[in-house]
Amino acid sequence: MTVHVVGIGENLWSISKLYNVSMSSIVSVNGLPSTTALVPGLALLIPDDTLPIRAYRIKAGDYSWKIAQQYNSNLSLISAANPEIDMNHLRIGQVINIPSTFKLEITTLGFLVPSAGTTTLSILDSLSSQLTYLAIVNYSFTDEGFAFMEIDDSAIITKCNQVNITPLLMLRNFTAKGFSSELAGRVLGNSTYRQNLVASIVNLTTTRGFGGVSLDLEFIPPVNRNDFNLFLKELKTQLGGLILQVNVHAKAEDLPTNRIVGAYDYAAIGNAVDLMAIMTIDYGYPGGPPEPTAPIGWVEQVILYALTKLNPQKMLIAMALYGYDKVATSNETKGLSVLAAQNQAIINGAPIQFDTTAKSPWYRYWSGTNEHVVWFEDIRSYMEKNKLIDIYDLVGTTFWQISLPAPQNWAYLTKNITVVKKGIENI
Repeated sequence: MTVHVVGIGENLWSISKLYNVSMSSIVSVNGLPSTTALVPGLALLIPDDTLPIRAYRIKAGDYSWKIAQQYNSNLSLISAANPEIDMNHLRIGQVINIPSTFKLEITTLGFLVPSAGTTTLSILDSLSSQLTYLAIVNYSFTDEGFAFMEIDDSAIITKCNQVNITPLLMLRNFTAKGFSSELAGRVLGNSTYRQNLVASIVNLTTTRGFGGVSLDLEFIPPVNRNDFNLFLKELKTQLGGLILQVNVHAKAEDLPTNRIVGAYDYAAIGNAVDLMAIMTIDYGYPGGPPEPTAPIGWVEQVILYALTKLNPQKMLIAMALYGYDKVATSNETKGLSVLAAQNQAIINGAPIQFDTTAKSPWYRYWSGTNEHVVWFEDIRSYMEKNKLIDIYDLVGTTFWQISLPAPQNWAYLTKNITVVKKGIENI
């Protein structure tokens, strides 16, 4: 698939003729609101027959012909994909693009907050080939450590099994007031309550037909760092062959006293669990100044630190299916799906900028007297993050959350990436 960035004066008809692709297919793949309205800077994914592009970092002893053989490609294709690189004088550390029939293979995990109705089930039908795991965000626990279900999720579990997605019970220290540091500390710091939590999680997981557990315990008090490690070991022992996947906040160095990341010992967690997903999202956070959701340099820094602590084949990075619309003067924040962010720019006639350092799109518009700045993700930023997965041989990615429309992401995944449908036997 090709990415076309809309220029001034271009329209969908001229773009469709340029690539010999129907306007309706471009509208569908990109979720456009109409066939008539575009804005400069909009990145369109063109559904053509070009080869998937792999990313490779040059190391000592590499030769262009050897790389071409490795990826079932040829030198002319690789040269065309890297016009600024002399393929006869490759340098160690260079990253090159390789058109290849060998697709990147990854494990994917989508998060889903259950809701009433059948919409959720239809989403799973449409994404059945793009998800390895589905973490059902539907479980919390009491002050004494007893896990409980919030609403009946039986239909979702059944649907997952029907479409070959492994369902995971997702547990959070979430209360009516949000993530509770006190709840996490109280239960993890008490051996009896901790045992209650392990036993009740395992019971719910097995009796309800889950393939494993996804944990999202946030703002754990740093003093409970070792308690959290013990809990993970105990839980994995009791789960046996079922998956244990843990989500952790992103950091580029160990900060053991920090209230957000201090409790996360990446090495200990990596040793205890099957999969560890690093939340490489919300660099630009709600209430903060307008900034990219996940600038590529920061994401890579986090990956490089994490790789010093755990096996890359246990590591997933997160991708956001959302963006943030902020009032420039107050930082008042509204979350919206990447599709809504894209189409809001089109509806408001707001040209989309692309920050070449952050590898992230953004735009501004006015509502009355208020200036709004919107940072979001598009096909270009998703491709850059997939390149990092490829370069560093990571096991895959997570998506928060799949009920947020992101047609470009799913179309790209379907065409260019093979999603692995298996458990942990090769980890």
